[in-house]
Amino acid sequence: MISRRSLLLAGMAGVMASSMAVASEKKYGPGVTDAEIRLGQTMPYSGPASAYGLQGVVQQAFFKEINDRGGVNGRKIRLISLDDGYSPPKAVEQTRKLVESEDVLAIYGSLGTPSNTATQKYLNSKKIPQILISSGASKWNDPSRFPWTTPFFPLYDVEGEIYGRYVVENMPNAKIAILSQNDDSGRDYVKGFRKGLGDKARDIVGEATYEVTDATVDSQIVKLKASGADMFFLMATPKFAAQAIRKKHELDWKATTIASSVAASIGSVFKPAGFDASQGVITASFMKTPGDPQYNDSPDMKAYVAFLKRNNMEQHFLDANAVLAFLSASVMTRAIEKAGDDLTRENLLKQVTSLKMTDAPLLLAGVVVETRPDNYSAFNTLRLQRFKGEGYELFGEPISVAGK
Repeated sequence: MISRRSLLLAGMAGVMASSMAVASEKKYGPGVTDAEIRLGQTMPYSGPASAYGLQGVVQQAFFKEINDRGGVNGRKIRLISLDDGYSPPKAVEQTRKLVESEDVLAIYGSLGTPSNTATQKYLNSKKIPQILISSGASKWNDPSRFPWTTPFFPLYDVEGEIYGRYVVENMPNAKIAILSQNDDSGRDYVKGFRKGLGDKARDIVGEATYEVTDATVDSQIVKLKASGADMFFLMATPKFAAQAIRKKHELDWKATTIASSVAASIGSVFKPAGFDASQGVITASFMKTPGDPQYNDSPDMKAYVAFLKRNNMEQHFLDANAVLAFLSASVMTRAIEKAGDDLTRENLLKQVTSLKMTDAPLLLAGVVVETRPDNYSAFNTLRLQRFKGEGYELFGEPISVAGK
């Protein structure tokens, strides 16, 4: 005869088994099957910011290699990357296509402040992750108003503030000139730079902006040199940054140059500008610089070099866009791994906003990738470095901006 206790235990076991089955049940959002995860992005493969399009090329190659090794948790990552020409209307058109026709799980890694601004409200209204976007505008770190948007770049205003503090501490008598792009990213950098300068902002003697549709910034550099400034803060995309550095050199303008991280790629800025023209440029970074002898033997740099060779991209070895894309794709892969079989839009966002990676490839010593639900900024520590010869040299201690 079966006792009441045996029946009770059997019933509890049944409930537990049922609960475990529910807990392990696969949950899929749009664009996900047992075999595939579809992500979408837009990139400026054409237009005035086409140098940045390399990021999409590297990310697609990265995910292809992941897929060739079996994918993530048995699923292959399919990244659908469309050209937006760095045009906000085109970005909206292509993003709608990715969401409404391709039915992607999320928009990942799309590049540029103007393009992401144009699609932010649309994606948030539909509760579609707009994650790890390649822009550092402060507006991306706004969980209360835009919870579905997260950045993967040091916030521009914080980076600008670091430069301002550096000038105050190390160049107290400097007269300052500023060149920036006339958009939200440029305004963020300048706002942060002025904040870091504090009272010294009164020593800004020249300021100019440019449009992404301009042919050159030569006239702006001539104007800024005439201001008498001996310290030059440069915020520009690669094409215009290279022009500015070259023109400054041709004019024999001896001002100390601090360049925003988006304007300080060795491959896409300093090389076309000329290494002779780029000597002494100061910038902040969170990533190792390819070609710098101090990193040649590090395992992550060796893995990165091997990746470029396998994908016939050795010519991009010095391009910071390739490094950023490799790092970003590594972080995205980790978030998908953490999501497990719960591949809903809600859980993917949860994983992206609760990261802590000390082992992400190509990070500088002292830098981690860390996000929180109340602070989406992935990078809260930066290092200052100076261009010398054909590479960078780090100086000073890591600068933490945690809590910003």
